[in-house]
Amino acid sequence: MFRGLWSAASGMNSMQFNMDVISNNLANTNTVGFKRSRADFEDLLYQTTRMPGTQNADGTQVPTGMQIGMGSRPAAVQKIFTQGDYESTGNDLDWAIEGRGFFKVVSNGEELYTRAGAFKLDKDGFVVTSNGDRLQPEFAVPINTTHITIDPYGLLVAADAKGNALASAQLSIYDFANPAGLYSVGRNLFRPTNASGDPVEGAPGTENFGTIAQGFLEQSNVDVVKEMVSMIITQRAYEINSKSVQTADDMLGIAANLKR
Repeated sequence: MFRGLWSAASGMNSMQFNMDVISNNLANTNTVGFKRSRADFEDLLYQTTRMPGTQNADGTQVPTGMQIGMGSRPAAVQKIFTQGDYESTGNDLDWAIEGRGFFKVVSNGEELYTRAGAFKLDKDGFVVTSNGDRLQPEFAVPINTTHITIDPYGLLVAADAKGNALASAQLSIYDFANPAGLYSVGRNLFRPTNASGDPVEGAPGTENFGTIAQGFLEQSNVDVVKEMVSMIITQRAYEINSKSVQTADDMLGIAANLKR
């Protein structure tokens, strides 16, 4: 009964953890470039009272053994880097990566990576994120620029009213062997880790890199219906585990009240 109490309590903790992950996904339904997370769980140690394959006194072999589990715990929270839907904005500085890849920006002197392509211009004409982090390689738009274009292969051009190119640059994007190993620092930014591997630079549209779509934004890949279903399942699992705690407590109460 004490094992049952602790196993059910660990299940409640796991379901609360899962609810936290689901809630964060739902909170970022409208966050540009957001990638949903998934919680993974694992079972805890087992109390083994009889090993499978143990021989009995008469020489026969136990086929299954006897093991009692001790509950569950969170094992990982994985970012799912599936493609989000595209929203047409018509804005020259809204860019979406169609396929694999990340934009590189510099934030507080550190190189970070993002899928959110909602760029702006700062007071010096540099292309920056909403938080003022400069896109890499840096690109300064001349003051006489009337429109900015970027083709699917990353050629960025600032032109005047007559269509004359005032400045141009070749945009690179970056990929990782294991994007799920990136460290989320918030503000739609990711930091490389030993698990993600080093960033690999490439031009859009080459090898395994995606292309650039101007005038579009990649929306969150959160499926609200799927998250709501997961929330219901999590809630019911939490409820069932709480019932297990109550049942184990009732059984202990019966045992404690045997002598009256």
